[in-house]
This record gives sequence, structure tokens and C-alpha cells, in this order.
Amino acid sequence: MFVVVDTNILVSAFWSSNGNPAKIVGLIQNRIITPCYDYRIIEEYEEVLSRTRFGFDEWEINNFLSQIKDDGMSVVVKAANIPFIDESDKKFYEVAKYCKAKLITGNIRHFPTCDIHVITPADFLGSFKF
Repeated sequence: MFVVVDTNILVSAFWSSNGNPAKIVGLIQNRIITPCYDYRIIEEYEEVLSRTRFGFDEWEINNFLSQIKDDGMSVVVKAANIPFIDESDKKFYEVAKYCKAKLITGNIRHFPTCDIHVITPADFLGSFKF
């Protein structure tokens, strides 16, 4: 199954190893789900996860991002002509649409409300067949 993971999910997973975001990261690490990404998403992951205020271990970030790049699906997408409240969220939506993937986010209100492919971590895990 293809997924696109919003950065807020990764931040939450790195903060706490017990929540739904950590379970999603675990599914990625165990190669049960396949993350889709483009260069813009990787750049955002790197920039946000490396912020000193979070204090995440550099080796942990690098290992995770290496796995994303090695095991995930890298794509080049065409820009969508859809207005977004926060334009920085648009790249996740574009990649998810291109890959026909679930977009997992904690900020569901930032995305088109009529799209059933945009899903919260709890809803994703609740619908996922292990």
C-alpha cells in the first residue's frame, strides 16, 4: 500500500514511540507500507526534523530518511491547480494524488475536505488490514 506521510506525523512519531504516528513509522520501517515522496517532501522532512528545538538525534533522522529514499517511491509530479490555505501542504497532496496513495496527516483541515484519500493516523490504522 502506498502512503504519503505529512511531516507532522514524523515529528509526532519521533517525539513519542507509543502513539499512532509511531505505529505508522513502524509500518514504514518494517516495509509493510510504502512511502511516496518527491524532492520537496524530502527537503521538508530534512529541514523540519533537523530543527534544534526538537532535539532529535541526527543519526535517527538520517537512518529514517535513508530508508524512505531506499524503500519508498520517488516521483516527479505536475503541480495541481487547487488553492491551499497553506501552500506548503500542497506537495503532499500532489504526490498522494499522483501515486493514488493515502495521505496521512494530523492536519486534515488543511486539505480538500471531499477527498477520502486524506486520512488521520487513527483512521488509517483503523482501516488498515494487518
